[in-house]
Amino acid sequence: MNKSLRLPAEWEPHKSTIICWPHQKEDWPGKFSPIPWVYAEIVKNLVPGERVRIIIQPQEQKKKVQKILQKNYVDLDYVDFIVAQTDRGWMRDSSPAFVKSEENMTGISFRFNGWAKYDNWKKDKNIPRILSNKLKHEMIEAIHNDKKVVLEGGAIDVNGRGTLLTTEECLLDENVQTRNHGFAKNDYEEIFHKYFGVTNVIWLGKGIVGDDTHGHVDDLCRFVNSNTVVLCKETNSSEENYTLLEDNFARLKDARLEDGSKINVVELPMPSPLYFDNMRVPASYANFYISNRKVLVPTFNDPNDRIALNILAGLFPDRTVVGINSVDLVWGLGTLHCLTHEEPA
Repeated sequence: MNKSLRLPAEWEPHKSTIICWPHQKEDWPGKFSPIPWVYAEIVKNLVPGERVRIIIQPQEQKKKVQKILQKNYVDLDYVDFIVAQTDRGWMRDSSPAFVKSEENMTGISFRFNGWAKYDNWKKDKNIPRILSNKLKHEMIEAIHNDKKVVLEGGAIDVNGRGTLLTTEECLLDENVQTRNHGFAKNDYEEIFHKYFGVTNVIWLGKGIVGDDTHGHVDDLCRFVNSNTVVLCKETNSSEENYTLLEDNFARLKDARLEDGSKINVVELPMPSPLYFDNMRVPASYANFYISNRKVLVPTFNDPNDRIALNILAGLFPDRTVVGINSVDLVWGLGTLHCLTHEEPA
C-alpha cells in the first residue's frame, strides 16, 4: 500500500454523496410510506452543493423516483441513478471506504455481514464492487491475517490527519455481534494504519442504548474539525445512557491527537428517549452528515433539537446547518449518517 494513503475527513470536498433509494419495507414496519419523502428532502438539501448518486433496484421505476424528487423541487441535473440490487439501504456501512493517495482514489472493500446480526446481506456485500466499477476507482480488498476484514463505516470516524475514533463495544466484543473473531486492538490498529494511513486510534467504550449495530461511533462521538469532537451528553443520571456516556467523556479527557495535543470536546445533548412499538430507537444528534455546503442533522420533535442545531451551527461556520425531521426515519434504526456515504473529490 502507498505510504501516502489517507482516509479524508468528511468535511473535505466531496465529488458526490451516495445513497440507496429506500425499498426494504421491513426496515420501517408500519411506517414505510413517509420514508421516500424524507429521502427526497435529504437529496434536496445536498444539491446543488454536490452530485447525488442514487442506487435504485432493477424493479424500481426510475421515473417514479424522479417524480418524487421533482415534487420536492430537486434539480435532477445533479442526480445520477445506479441500477443495482441491494438488500438494505445503509450506504455508510456497506459502501467501500474511499481513500486518497497522491496518484488517485481507491476504494477499500471491507466484508459486510449485516452487522453480524441480520441474514439479508448477500446482495449488499457486492456494493463495493458495483460502486468501484461505476465510479471507476481501483478497489482493494482489506485482508488481515489471511482473513477478509469485517468493518462498517459507522464504526469509525476520522479527522483526516491520522486520528480515528471507534468503540470497544463494536469491534472487540466476542459474545455479541462479533465482527472479526480473535482480533485485538493491535490488529485493528494495524488495519487502520495499512488501509487508512491512521497513526492514532482513540478507543471509546460503549455506544448509545437502542443502537442495534452494537456500538457504532457515529451515533456517539464525531469529529467536527481536526482537533474537535462532539460527544453526546446525558444530563439525567437515572437515564440508561448516563453512565456509559460519562465513561466516554473520561476516556476523551485522557486521549490525545496524532500530534500529542489534547482533544477539544464539545457536549452535544441527547433527545429524550424515543420509543416506537415498545422498542427504544437510537435517536442521536451525532448522526449528522457533513456535505459540501450543509450539515444535515437529525431532529426528533424534541426541545433539545434547537440546542443541538445551534451547537453544530457554531462549529460549522462555513456551512448551513439544517434539521431533517427523523422521527419516522429512526424507526429503521439509523438516520442521516447511516444512509449516506461521501465520495471524496
